Amino acid sequence: MHRPPPGPVARLRHLRYVELRTPAFAEAAGFYEDVWGLETVESDTGARWLRGTSDEHHVLHLTEHERVGLGRIAFAVGTPAEVDEAARRLQARGIVPVHGPGPLEQAGGGYGVRFTDPEGRLVEISADVHAVVPRGRDGAVPVGVTHAVLNTTDIDAAVAFYCDVLGLRVSDWSEHQMAFLRCNADHHCIAFNQAEWTSLNHVAYEMTSVDHFMRGLGRLRHHGITPQWGPGRHGPGNNTFSYFTDPSGLVCEYTSEVAQIVEDAWIAKVWRRVPELSDLWGTAGPLSKEIRCHMAGSPDPGPLAPVDAANPEKAQEDPA
Repeated sequence: MHRPPPGPVARLRHLRYVELRTPAFAEAAGFYEDVWGLETVESDTGARWLRGTSDEHHVLHLTEHERVGLGRIAFAVGTPAEVDEAARRLQARGIVPVHGPGPLEQAGGGYGVRFTDPEGRLVEISADVHAVVPRGRDGAVPVGVTHAVLNTTDIDAAVAFYCDVLGLRVSDWSEHQMAFLRCNADHHCIAFNQAEWTSLNHVAYEMTSVDHFMRGLGRLRHHGITPQWGPGRHGPGNNTFSYFTDPSGLVCEYTSEVAQIVEDAWIAKVWRRVPELSDLWGTAGPLSKEIRCHMAGSPDPGPLAPVDAANPEKAQEDPA
């Protein structure tokens, strides 16, 4: 009897980029470049790739689409050989790639494999993506994307998949409502939030320091934009936070100083969900109904699902 290879399919190094899909493409592209502080690397009709200050080719990929949501999440590995091995191990687990392993026909190039998780999210594992010359870090702009929080209908199954298959490790829990998972020394690169439906909760962008974080908030204020929750400092992860919404209604976060994990010394714990631990500074105040609604988003069956999959009643009315 053939058994799947033991252990995860790859050793993920970091969260490379996220792809967001939006019908408000022009407005979202303008927001992330002119206000949020990212810089366009390449653009095409209905697509834009934006970088931070690191050497990562792009940390945000925006695509125009009639349904708002998460396009894909991409993780970095060291070599193309690791991508090939990941593809073999996925196949052995009965997970059939939807692309690759092979060259990635996109801005930044690279070599990768893409597959879907059990809730329909598109996941990419890639290597040899083009690097860019790092920008100076004096400006109060993001270094890159540091984590994504994903709403799930089954937090235990989601955590099991991302740990068993992708090799992430649980850093902490927030009761049985949230789980924080890491792939390197950063406290979390992915977090799952138990919810009524599958969707994107928010994407967080790393600021170099608390000073850069606060100056970034000041720049946004000059654009007439104030936080919908924050500034504050979370208990789990110990990172600073301020949450905003982009023109698509998707939630984006500035953060800094996430806890660093010493792998052999860290013991995961369960945090109570109380205001004084959600915000150690006590400066952010309670979450508003509006930001909770944006974090919940709308049901997102994934980018490979038919457009009407998130609206079964419409699909029944118009099966074509």
